[in-house]
Amino acid sequence: MQIFSEHEADAGADELDAFLGRHRKVLVLTGAGLSTASGIPDYRDKDGVRRGRAPVQGPEFRRSDAVRRRYWARSMVGYPTLARAAPNDGHRALAALEHIGRVATVITQNVDGLHQRAGSRSLIELHGNIHGVVCLECRAQYARAYIQQQLLRDNPQLAGSDARPLPDGDAQLEPEALEYFHVPHCAHCAGVLQPDVVFFGDTIPRPRTEAALQAMAEADALLVVGSSLMVFSGYRFCKLAAESGKQIAAINAGVTRADDLLSLKVTASAEQVLALLASRA
Repeated sequence: MQIFSEHEADAGADELDAFLGRHRKVLVLTGAGLSTASGIPDYRDKDGVRRGRAPVQGPEFRRSDAVRRRYWARSMVGYPTLARAAPNDGHRALAALEHIGRVATVITQNVDGLHQRAGSRSLIELHGNIHGVVCLECRAQYARAYIQQQLLRDNPQLAGSDARPLPDGDAQLEPEALEYFHVPHCAHCAGVLQPDVVFFGDTIPRPRTEAALQAMAEADALLVVGSSLMVFSGYRFCKLAAESGKQIAAINAGVTRADDLLSLKVTASAEQVLALLASRA
C-alpha cells in the first residue's frame, strides 16, 4: 500500500488523480471525517475509538419513553449546530468530480444532507437524512426544522441551552434537565415521531441496500473518504471490492478497519485532499 502523510497531501492528490484516471466508474464512500470541516463532530478519534457514550439504539428509542425524551431533548439543543452547517470544499469537490464524470456514485454514511446541498446527484444516503422526521404510526413526514419549532415552543426551559455539540445533531445534556421535557408527537395521529435515519441497532431499508450494492457491483474501484469503516455497513463495501479484485483507495486522517485492503491511502484532511484532487481535473 502507498501511504501519503498530511505533509505529502499534494503528492497524495497526484496519486489519487492517477487512481481516478485508471478507472472508469469510481464509487465513493464517505463518512463523518468529511463533515468535521463543516463543524459537525465525528464519533471516533484517529485510532478509530468511539468518543463518549454510545448513541441511542433504535429498538430502545421505540420501546422507551425515557429514551425518546433523552433523544429529543439532546437533539433540540444540538440540532442548531447541524442545521447551520454548510458544505465544505470536500463536499463541493466530490460534486464537481461527479459532474465531469470522474466519480460515478457517492454513498454516504452521513445523515447531514451536505452532499445534496453541495450538488451531488448520484447519491445514496445509506443511513438516511437527519433533516426529515417520520411518524412510526401513520408514516406522515415532517421537516426537522418544523419539529424544532415545536420543541422550542413546548420546552422553553431548554431554549438557548449551552451544551457541547455531539455527532448528528446530538448534544451533551445532563439527565436532570429531562424530567419535564415534552417530546413531539405526530400532528395527524399523535403517534411516535422518529428522525428519518437508521439508528444504531437498526437495519438499512432493503431498497437502499440493494441500490448501494448495485452501485458497488457496477463500479470498477472504490474511494473511501473520511471513514474509519468501524461500522460494518461501510466496511462491507471494502470487503466486496476486495473480493472482486477492485482497487481501494482512502483519504482518512486515522486508521481504518480496511487498511489491509487498501492500495493507496492519504492520511490527511479529507477537505484539503479532495480540493487538491478537484483542482487537477
